[in-house]
Parts: sequence; structure tokens; C-alpha cells
Amino acid sequence: MRVHEYDRWGDAPTQVLPRVATEPGRAGWADVAKGACILLVVMWHVIMKHYLRIDWHLPAPIPGLWGFLGDQLLPMRMPVFFTISGLFAASAVLRPWKVVARGRIAKFYYLYALWFTVHTAVLALVPRFDTLAAHSALDVVEQLTITPTNLWYLVALALYFIVAKLTRELPTAAVLAPALLLSAVASAGLLAAPGNRGQLYQNLFFFLAGLRLRPWLERWAREANPRLLLGAGAGYVVVMLAVGRLGAKQWFGVWPVVSALAVLVGIAAAAQLERQRPVSDLLAKLGRNTLGIYVMHMPLLALMHAALLAPFSEAGTATQLVLAVVLPLLLTALLTTVCLSLRTCFEAVGGGWLFDLPARRRHPPRTTSAEEQPTQELPRLR
Repeated sequence: MRVHEYDRWGDAPTQVLPRVATEPGRAGWADVAKGACILLVVMWHVIMKHYLRIDWHLPAPIPGLWGFLGDQLLPMRMPVFFTISGLFAASAVLRPWKVVARGRIAKFYYLYALWFTVHTAVLALVPRFDTLAAHSALDVVEQLTITPTNLWYLVALALYFIVAKLTRELPTAAVLAPALLLSAVASAGLLAAPGNRGQLYQNLFFFLAGLRLRPWLERWAREANPRLLLGAGAGYVVVMLAVGRLGAKQWFGVWPVVSALAVLVGIAAAAQLERQRPVSDLLAKLGRNTLGIYVMHMPLLALMHAALLAPFSEAGTATQLVLAVVLPLLLTALLTTVCLSLRTCFEAVGGGWLFDLPARRRHPPRTTSAEEQPTQELPRLR
């Protein structure tokens, strides 16, 4: 695949595209993987921050099953996301510092600061919603600098591009080994990591692995078949059950190894799903629209939680039985649809700056004419 094809669509939540592209050689499985991951992220937040907060009075432990399912997918969601992000970051990392600083580092931190402001304002309306939010000026400073909120993925990408750029001349082993060690130390609780800071430490390895091991990962995706997926998936289930049974999640080195296995399973599953139309078309479209979903779903969920918690908690047993089975799926679909629609509306009225760093403007030199020359707009960096 040509370099510009990778760079155009891969290293972060990206711009809206009308449908799944069909260029020769395009790795559609990566968009499928991103689409599946963003759905899992939204569903995880629905389960943990709303669904399990409902006062259930049921004869069956259905809510516990949803919680258990969410826990089993923890090593897969963000590690796969970051591996895909790194997979297509190669051409960007090779660009000059000036380009990387604006097109990647400044862009992601700008988006974090912007949507942090939105989240802080909305979450102030629902103070009982269980998520990290700023309640004082000191909180604002801390969360804008060293302890990111649930928007931490954007901060991580900005930081990871700095690391990738600084280490691009080093051998792969010299880059991945320290990152893996950092992930192991953080996941074992041996490093102070309040809030989401630990996620920054744990996922650097997967971004760099996607960047450095791209040919190997692409070959894995090409060669994955249903039998290979079944075997890897079964191995992942067994490992996760063993980790839960032994309480080994914080054993040194266990979590990054389990997450690495989850990445392989996720890539193999995405490669298989790519062949299943129209499911793959839907997931791939979501994979190209992750940014709007990522930045908007949490405040929307907070407002939904405030409105729905009491009615759902007071519903009759029959109604709760239905809600217990389908609510995570319904709310995930609703939030995703609303986020996509809102982004379309915002961009239609000139709100593109909500989802990308505003383009710089350059004024041409004045001429001898008294008439002012029109302002020229530089192309937007990608």
C-alpha cells in the first residue's frame, strides 16, 4: 500500500467518509477493528457508569453477567485501538518535527483541552455521575496536565507521537523492551498512577508495537483463518478465566501479555469480519468516525443516566427483565447514532473546529493597491 494511503486514515479517530473505501490493497480489517473497539468502549461505559448503577430487583443475575463480559474484554479494547493507531503512524513519524508537532501533537492536545472543557461543563450538571471530572480550579490544572480524564486517549496519542519521533532511529528491541517493562510495572500497581494516568503507561507499548511490527501484524491478519481465530480465541478465554480465578491481574507482566494475546485475537477477528457484508461495512464506517463518538458519548451518557436511573430502578420485575437483557446494547446503539448525527450537524454549520485543529491562515504581502488582498487558507495538515 502506498504511504499516503496509510497516513490518510489510520493513526487516530479520523474524518467522516461516506462509505468503506475499496482501493486496492487497503487494509479494511483495521477500520473494522476500530469500529468494533469504539462500540466496546461505549458499551463498557454504559455498563459501568449506568447499567450497574440501576437498582435491580431480579430473580436472575443478568446484570452481573454483563459486568463479567465487560471485564473479559478489558485487555482488548484499548490495546487493539492503540495497535491500529501505531500501525498507520509510520509515515507521520517520518515527517519533520514541525509537521508532526502541529498535525499530531498539537492537534490531539487541542482536541483534549477543547472537549475537556465541554465535559467539565456538562458533568457539573450531573455531579453524581461516576466518572473523573473537575470540581475545582486545582482539578482543572491537574486534569489538563498530569492526570487526564476519560478523554485520555487523545493525550496518549500526543505523547506517543513524541516518543515515537524521538526513538525512530533506535532499534526495535531498544524501543519495545522499555515500553513493555513500563506496561508491566504500571499494570502491577508498582507505579503511582491516579486517574487514567496508568492507562498512558500501559498502552504505549501497543502503539509502538503497531508502529514497529506493522509488517508482521499485517501478515497475521492476512493469514488468519477461522480455525486460527477459534484456537486463539479459545486460548484467550482460558487465560482470562485463569487470571480471574487466580486473581493474577496485577501479577507482574501478566496484563501486558494477556493484552498482547487479545490484540492478536482482535486482529484475527477483524480480518474475518471484513469478509462478512454488510456487518463489515457498518463497522468500517464506524471505524472512520470514531472521534465524534469518543469525545461526545460520555457527557450524553451522563445526561441519560440522570434522566433514566430512577425510572429504570423503579420499574416492575417484568420490565426490568427486558431491560437487563437488552439495555447495554440499546444504549450503545443510541449513543453511537446520536454522536454521529451531532457531528454531522456541527460540521454542517461550520463546527469542524470541534473535531480538528483549525487550519492556519496566511496573509499575502500587501501590494501597492489600496485594495486588500483576500486571505489565503493553507491546506489542512493530515
